[in-house]
Amino acid sequence: MQPATAKWYDRRDSVFIEFLVEDSKDLQVKFEKSKLDFRCVGGIETLKHHNELDLFDSIDPNASKHKRTDRSVLCCLKKAEAGRAWPRLTKDKAKFQWLGVDFNNWKDWEDDSDEDLSSFDKFSEMMNTMGGEDGMPDLGMGGMEGLEEHDSDDEKMPDLE
Repeated sequence: MQPATAKWYDRRDSVFIEFLVEDSKDLQVKFEKSKLDFRCVGGIETLKHHNELDLFDSIDPNASKHKRTDRSVLCCLKKAEAGRAWPRLTKDKAKFQWLGVDFNNWKDWEDDSDEDLSSFDKFSEMMNTMGGEDGMPDLGMGGMEGLEEHDSDDEKMPDLE
């Protein structure tokens, strides 16, 4: 067995950890007050994965949940004490090669009010649902309608020198 690669981020009332295992099967996620036990079989080579974490602080095991997708397993660990920042995921200060910070979702929330966070979350959701090419929002500029065409023979461009 080998550990699954994972990314994590901290929020005011929860900590999120995403195990990056594609096509996971035989999934077992066990939440305890200060532990998380993750097991599955997955990936192209159908490897057995096992991650056991002694968490930085206590969680509410009954309120914590997980969701499996084809690409990963996202775990939402409900903090026992909301509003307390976790500087790391594990109790131990050791660095694990398989664990990293999810900087795409990380927010420094300690100085923000709850209202500001909810507004930011609404904004992020709105931006994610907007259309457009290459993941960029459609700015509504459309084509070149309404622009007049000019023949190069009719008008001479001024010299810019």
